[in-house]
Amino acid sequence: MTALPGETPGTGGTDTPQDAVSPPDEAGAQEPGAPEPEAEAEAASDGAAEASPVEAETDVAEASPAPELSEAQAELAAQRELRERIEQRKAAKAAPIDAGAGLSGTAADLLAAVRAVESGEKAGSAFFGQPAAPQAPRRPAPAAAAPPPRTPAPRAAPAPQAASPEALDAVRAVLVAGGAPESLARPAVGALGEQAAELLRTDPWQLLAVPGVRPEQADGFARALLGADCGPDDGRRTAALVGWVLERAALQGHTALDAEAVRAALAERAVSDPDAAVREAVEEGVALLFQEGEDEEPEEDEAAAEGGLAPDADTPREPVRILLGLDRYALAEESLADGLARLVNACEKAADWAEAAAAAPSPSAAELIRTTAAAGLVAHSGGEAARAEPAALIAAARGLGLRAFGAAHSEDGRRRLAAATGDPDTAVTLAGLLSGSQGPGRDEDGALALDLLVVLDAPQLDVESAAVLVEALADGARLVLSGDPGVLGSAGAGRVFADVLAARTCPQVVSRTPDPGPIGELVSGIGIGELNQVDAPGKEVVIVPVRDAGEAVHRTVQLVADSVPRAFSIPADETQVITVGHGGAAGTRVLNEALKQRLNPGPGRFGGFDPGDRVVHVPAPGRAVPGVVRSADAEGLHLDCGGVPVVVPQERVESSVRHGWALSAHQAAGMRWPAAVVVLPGDAAAGLSRPWVYTAFGRGERHLSVVHGADQALPHAVAEVPAQERTTRLRPLLEALPTPDAAS
Repeated sequence: MTALPGETPGTGGTDTPQDAVSPPDEAGAQEPGAPEPEAEAEAASDGAAEASPVEAETDVAEASPAPELSEAQAELAAQRELRERIEQRKAAKAAPIDAGAGLSGTAADLLAAVRAVESGEKAGSAFFGQPAAPQAPRRPAPAAAAPPPRTPAPRAAPAPQAASPEALDAVRAVLVAGGAPESLARPAVGALGEQAAELLRTDPWQLLAVPGVRPEQADGFARALLGADCGPDDGRRTAALVGWVLERAALQGHTALDAEAVRAALAERAVSDPDAAVREAVEEGVALLFQEGEDEEPEEDEAAAEGGLAPDADTPREPVRILLGLDRYALAEESLADGLARLVNACEKAADWAEAAAAAPSPSAAELIRTTAAAGLVAHSGGEAARAEPAALIAAARGLGLRAFGAAHSEDGRRRLAAATGDPDTAVTLAGLLSGSQGPGRDEDGALALDLLVVLDAPQLDVESAAVLVEALADGARLVLSGDPGVLGSAGAGRVFADVLAARTCPQVVSRTPDPGPIGELVSGIGIGELNQVDAPGKEVVIVPVRDAGEAVHRTVQLVADSVPRAFSIPADETQVITVGHGGAAGTRVLNEALKQRLNPGPGRFGGFDPGDRVVHVPAPGRAVPGVVRSADAEGLHLDCGGVPVVVPQERVESSVRHGWALSAHQAAGMRWPAAVVVLPGDAAAGLSRPWVYTAFGRGERHLSVVHGADQALPHAVAEVPAQERTTRLRPLLEALPTPDAAS
């Protein structure tokens, strides 16, 4: 690894730590409810910097002018539809799901109570047709005629559901009385509904449901409204704190949390009896209680005693683990587990794809084709080069007359998949598939009209999106989850791909196709914990040492604007800068400001943006997509997001658009650029981990520059800082399901 021609590497060193990776708790100094659109928790939760929903990159999810719904709105509607279906089945006391393992006992009663008191939620049938009755298995519909080509039309960015002026005025009055800023009125109505004013007046701690509000701020609001009638052990306060702790955990990827961790968090917030607070929260339906790793059943012990086999006192038993979770994630995980088991058991496994496998371009592709022919659910893992294998599978299935499609995480991934299959109609984005704006559409039963779906970038799949997707697959359809297990996880809660791999309830195909070139060799070593020096005769990998954050910014701008274009003929707009955090002296904010001054200077007359600015649009929490500013008018800011025109209303520009020359690794996951410049200042050490480095270093196709000021923190992170495990329930749910045909 060498320096670029014309570069004069500085001496290595460690910069004085700054606040680039400060934990989210420090955001309390900001005004509550007004988080910046790029706010993350990348270094707060763990070395792997698992992302909050607004941090990771996903595909375009903008809404078209009425009556067409945006991808984000349609996906959220589908999630609501999923939850309502489960609620209706429970309320009607329907028979248990054949392949599932639903809630039982106290947890089921609590869940039914929680769902019974919920109101004001719009029915999912307003967006999708009601599915057919479940008495008979769904069968795939005949192949529909190909839809006419769509001409991209400008899409309006989805706006929050409109709140009535009366509701906003009432909430403003309550906020002012409690000393809270009036700017929280709209998000409060969005979080609590039209009855927000009444809820806040009777239970001021409901303010914690508003994004960005912290417990100490809610406490001050409550004291102003209730005076001496409130205290740290007020039941309203403790219940709201339990919900807040679980929501915070979800932002870090957890679908449940150990009860002991919840009690410890309550104790830190001056709750004198955390045990009682947790019990009350469960009784009130704020959280659901789960047990994992239960001891053997009493019947088993009795049978052993009758057979003369006394239990071995020295044999350790798995301790009972008590988990707390929110109902939305519990429903999603159980529905997903049931749906995956349905796919495993309902698929016709007598398909003969031998000829297609024999014609495969590689042994790994042939193995994937043969495995998919005999299974309804398959897990496929591999690096960037292994993406050719799902493409070969899709082409082979199409050749057999099947309706086969591939869904990628981003528009960039969709384009790369389309190039690999040679047929643009076979590649969609996951959001586009679920919203109906891309792909085959739905059959008369409401299921996706396809026979085989390959989901690429599977580690980016969160549990709620996965549940919606699997629910939409017809009986008999095949699902292949494909991705690189070494990259950073999803923005949303859950670890679907990792749990499916760990549960081993379906066949797994591990690609034997290595990533080529010096970058591939470097990234492959990182994946097994080794940071090796690689031969890069064409300067495919370059290390640029820096002494401090100021020099890191200077050298980054120099690389993007001068060195990389001169040495590799890669223009600046095809080079992506990736750094650890948004704050600090070399975070995305500082880097974006410096890069704008060099690459596209201007007064920022359109809400801080000028035509030609590279931006990141965040249409909804957890969804972000790169774009370029084209113009602005009375309608709003006009963007070009991967070839899709998007219009962001003026009132949403400040909260949902930021400059995008520099991204975090979470935002860059699932995409690649001709060149990548990874910035590692001295204050980045706390945010580094093996998955972070693996993800960031793998974003460049032809060239990777590493602006390195982290000294020994980089090899330490690669060797010793793995991804933090997310607490989820999907794996044990999958392991408990009856899947006789699954791989052992």
